[in-house]
Amino acid sequence: MLVLVCGDQTEEQYSRFDRTRDLYARLLVYFSNLLGSVYRKGNILFTPDGNSILSPVGNRLTIFDLKNNKSQTLPVECCMNITCIALSPDGYTLILATEDGEAYLISLVSRTVVATYHFHRYIHCISFSPDGKKFAVTRDNMVQVFHAPTKKCQFNPFELYRTFYGAFDQTVCIDWTTDSSAFCVGSKDMNTRVYGTQRYENLVVYSMGGHGDAIVGAFFEQSSLDLYSVSQNGHICVWESDTDLDGLIPYVPKGTTKGAHLVSDDLDDNEESQQAQKDITQEVQDDSTADNKVIYKRTAKHSYKESRGDGAPYAKLTSVAYHKSSHIMVAAFQDGAFFLHEMPDFNLIHSLSISDQVIASVAFNKSGEWIGLACSGLGQLLVWEWQSETYVLKQQGHFNNMNCLAYSPDGQHIVTGGDDGKVKVWDQTTGFCFVTFNEHLGGITGVTFNQNGQVVLSSSLDGTVRAFDLNRYRNFRTFTSPRPSQFSCLTVDSSGEIVCAGGMDTFEVFVWSMQTGRLLEVLAGHEGPISSLSFCTNKSLLASASWDKSVKLWDVFENKGAKETLLLNSDVLAVAFRSDGEELAVSTLDAQITFWSPTTAVQTGSIEGRHDLGYTRKEQDKITAKKSAATKAFTTLCYSADGKSVLAAGKSKNVCIYSVADQMLMKKFEISCNMSFDGTGEFLDKKKMTEWGSLSLVDQGEGDKDGKSISLPGVKKGDMSSRHWKPEVRVMSIQFSPTGQAWAAASTEGLLIYSLDHNLTFDPYQLDTEITPQSVRETLARGEYSTAVIKSLRLNETNVVQEVVENVPVSDVEVIVEGLPEVYVDKLLAFLAEQIETSAHIEFYLTWINRILTIQGPKLKKRSQNIMACLRTLQKNITNKYEDISKICDHNKYSTDYIVSLSHCKRKRAADLTIGGDKSDNGEMDSEVSNDSDSLDSEDENFMSKLREKVT
Repeated sequence: MLVLVCGDQTEEQYSRFDRTRDLYARLLVYFSNLLGSVYRKGNILFTPDGNSILSPVGNRLTIFDLKNNKSQTLPVECCMNITCIALSPDGYTLILATEDGEAYLISLVSRTVVATYHFHRYIHCISFSPDGKKFAVTRDNMVQVFHAPTKKCQFNPFELYRTFYGAFDQTVCIDWTTDSSAFCVGSKDMNTRVYGTQRYENLVVYSMGGHGDAIVGAFFEQSSLDLYSVSQNGHICVWESDTDLDGLIPYVPKGTTKGAHLVSDDLDDNEESQQAQKDITQEVQDDSTADNKVIYKRTAKHSYKESRGDGAPYAKLTSVAYHKSSHIMVAAFQDGAFFLHEMPDFNLIHSLSISDQVIASVAFNKSGEWIGLACSGLGQLLVWEWQSETYVLKQQGHFNNMNCLAYSPDGQHIVTGGDDGKVKVWDQTTGFCFVTFNEHLGGITGVTFNQNGQVVLSSSLDGTVRAFDLNRYRNFRTFTSPRPSQFSCLTVDSSGEIVCAGGMDTFEVFVWSMQTGRLLEVLAGHEGPISSLSFCTNKSLLASASWDKSVKLWDVFENKGAKETLLLNSDVLAVAFRSDGEELAVSTLDAQITFWSPTTAVQTGSIEGRHDLGYTRKEQDKITAKKSAATKAFTTLCYSADGKSVLAAGKSKNVCIYSVADQMLMKKFEISCNMSFDGTGEFLDKKKMTEWGSLSLVDQGEGDKDGKSISLPGVKKGDMSSRHWKPEVRVMSIQFSPTGQAWAAASTEGLLIYSLDHNLTFDPYQLDTEITPQSVRETLARGEYSTAVIKSLRLNETNVVQEVVENVPVSDVEVIVEGLPEVYVDKLLAFLAEQIETSAHIEFYLTWINRILTIQGPKLKKRSQNIMACLRTLQKNITNKYEDISKICDHNKYSTDYIVSLSHCKRKRAADLTIGGDKSDNGEMDSEVSNDSDSLDSEDENFMSKLREKVT
């Protein structure tokens, strides 16, 4: 797939090669991060060091680094939503379980799937033993214990050790003793059972009742067999064992029982080993006496009703966690309240309510200082430091569909809007949402930034367009129409002075002034709802698309009427201008993308995209996937930063990238393979097919957990009144980053970020056989710096270019920049823009950038449209460096001021003591204090001189 040009080539061949190279490089993108959704369902976990928290987000897993304030989604995608996760004590191995009972073994070192195992049942809990040698899984009414995967290569990492029975209903929770010798299991049959990991003479299985509802959690005390059991109705039973943890007696075979001496802890799956297990169990039961058996006694029973108060409404306990070393238990309830108690006395430490939604999962970090709380109804994730009563992390995604997104001009921030009426701004570098605006009363239909990235504008179905200030975080301007109208789309001109919004019910385009907030013009002429708006960047030209099968071009500054009208064969769904304003892309309901010249109003090309959207069907569809594809179309599209390709997506799981020049499909990205969404599969599930049809079409009632209600006609996200519904997979909005290095898609999964992988791109320029890394280094050694720079840029290997640039003397930078041809100036500037993000030689690279922008500035301005992506990348990385260094400098400045002030206070105190000594009659005291003050001054001066050297 790589193309290498050698020898003498014509200019036409070079241009063809450059275009092929750019198209190939654009395909080398990979999944980078998932924003807009921080938690869906399942349990959350802290890493062993306590600095990060793991949160399942649909069929993916996100790691929130609380120390470095970053989030990263693993490049691992399961086939269905994740229900429970477990992390090994060393933090290297992770096990995920999905809704259909499939388990994934993942290495956190390589971040890849190592193995899979299908339990074919719903898994409530997975837990590793503290020694890391085994892990237990709750499956139906039993518990299966497996040997934990080791660092040695093995064919089957899921090696079954033993299966434990005894429960009469589903098992839901597991906890191990600190030495991994025993574990307890809570069940929905209201009992808690203690099992020995290996065979013991005094412990086979011990069952404890005392509850009136299903068990939510059971926990051992540290280095003890004493435990606590917590039920769903808020009752806690304290159980005390008469045997210490080291009092468990391993079983020793007695007599000559057949096969007993052949049986070890690792049983084989043959009849002889099963018979031997039965013989040993019977022998233990026969030989054991009541004196040496483990006995539990309930010493106390507490209720959370006392902490909640008599007047508080009844709420079920949904999740509980216990920190063994600090003896603190946290319990979360259905109404969003959680309580901290000190055990075993059940002393209330703290109570708080975070919302009115169900808290699905809670977890302690290793030290017990932080508590993680996850709320599935709001998609909220919190980390609470209970001692200082402050939030370490507070993140919440859109709990309804995400409708729109927009990049900031420098590509550093992304703004999103959802059906929940909230506008959120995300930092692409950290992956966190740093501000949320909730002034809107209806769903958000469009968002955008102004030219300098300091203002966010949003349109909503509540009939308002609002402008938000990102410096003061407030709504400083609200635009409304003369009569109430629902706004379906939004755009702003390149100067940021004109704001336009399209009406869904009035079929008009409204134009406001950003400075005054006044309505300047109402553009009428469409006969259907306005679906999309786009401003030309270098002309005062506005394109409006409508369901009336037309696109109108308006000159909002001169003429009041439509300048041109483009007629199409179907309803228009999306419209977008190219970055230079010389081309217009239009998407219609018949899944076609047409390209138009805005100056001549002539169609220049078209793309048929119906087959590229893919053939998928929903569970309740009565037609084939090929028939259902006739109703799909591209609802959103955008140009790349250089205008050479177009991204298009719609009511499908696929995102298509097309080459504008060749008018052909370059690549198709599948944003999700999550079968928990509707419309992901292509064929019907054979397991659900009967002789009279599909089981998905049957309303099995609310009593069955697998029952599905028939959705209402026209409902895309499911019937919210039913207990079970599946959202439909689709892409609502898509945008290319202004830097040209990434693109984002707002989908049912959340906000997906795909970035360009530079490590896989081989991008030479005018390369011949004489240019090799060795020849470049030889030229550099001879002191021919200008030639060495040009050769390294032609070779275009990052490590070689970095080596050459960093070996150029600073005094020669200006001379080299003056003599560089234009094409090499662009390549060198692009390299410096990428390098300054990670390099520690900040001043050196800033010197290079300063010389290029100063000397080559006029020439760069003439071709600014061609290198706009490079300039935006440069602006983004320099801004990030400035913010990071400014924080360090401020910290050092304030620390230095504090130390200087402290030194002045010590000197003043020493001077006061000296004056006091002069007034006294004791001359020896005067000299002693004077000597002390002199030594104090000299110590301060030495300390301050060393401090200045370190700061410098």
